[in-house]
Amino acid sequence: MDKIFLAACRGEPTPYTPIWLNRQAGRYMPEYHQVKGDLPSLDFFKNPEKAALATLDAQRILGVDAAIMFADLLPIMEPMGLRLEYVPGQGPVFDNPIRCAKDVDQLISAPAQEATPYIADTVKNILHDLPKDIALIGFAGAPFTLASYAIEGRGSRNYVYVKKMMYEEPELWHRLMNTLVDQLASYLILQIDSGVDAVQLFDTWVGNLSISDFRLYVLPHLERLLARLKGKVPVIYFGTGNGHLLPDVAPLGFDVVALDWRTPLAQTWSSLQLNAVQGNLDPIVLCADQATIARQSAELLDSVAGRSGHIFNLGHGIIPETPVDNVKFLVDFVHEHSAR
Repeated sequence: MDKIFLAACRGEPTPYTPIWLNRQAGRYMPEYHQVKGDLPSLDFFKNPEKAALATLDAQRILGVDAAIMFADLLPIMEPMGLRLEYVPGQGPVFDNPIRCAKDVDQLISAPAQEATPYIADTVKNILHDLPKDIALIGFAGAPFTLASYAIEGRGSRNYVYVKKMMYEEPELWHRLMNTLVDQLASYLILQIDSGVDAVQLFDTWVGNLSISDFRLYVLPHLERLLARLKGKVPVIYFGTGNGHLLPDVAPLGFDVVALDWRTPLAQTWSSLQLNAVQGNLDPIVLCADQATIARQSAELLDSVAGRSGHIFNLGHGIIPETPVDNVKFLVDFVHEHSAR
């Protein structure tokens, strides 16, 4: 049985617009808290049974057309030698951030099967119970976003240490990015070999770069990573605040380009001649009433007029305050409205 999500990734006609949602398994959902219990976040991500259950619960409850493997962007950095902790009220923190050549030289590279073996088990557990017509998406952080977390040590507004390294020590920056590309390729290929149907690269922080900096410090590494993955499964590229960078992203040849809510979806799709697009409802719309959700979603769907290759999603992830019933309503509405 073909999976409607994969047909859309190929830009093929579908009977309705497929939908899945960033962070569809998350803190807004009571079942997520039941599965997690008191388990620390890092242990949760690395537990193949619980991670699979969180993935499957979200797909079943929402009725979305794709499940996304429950994991996080940053545990891939832990076996490379960074000490990762999820601090309540702060989020992920590395207490030994990368700041100099010695730090880069000490990074440990290992095949993903050795560094992150739990990922393969998580994928296999999900596939055991996932309906056959539902796609499974694997994912990873894009090289720039992972480098930013590793250098800053935590979330950042100004990316001071990141940009200092790029500008003052470009050779060191590229060495770090090359190391990350190699580890990411191994990590994503492990997911693909384990059975995921597609992979998404999350470049959450890339929008803070100028066009010239993106071209010089990021684009060659994205290109190299994509070359390692191309032709295996569809690859989705997702960034936020990066509308100004999309004319440089488009020629790379990602199968699907995901757009955040600040980017006009239909106009960008046409002007950049993208194969398929994903997005891009503002996630905060889901905190409004259902009449608003219906109106905003209809406007988005009508703007693309049933064009083949649209995957409905949010322009970023579901926030914890979101009512679950609103998310279910959105999924049903998208299916029904787009099937007309």
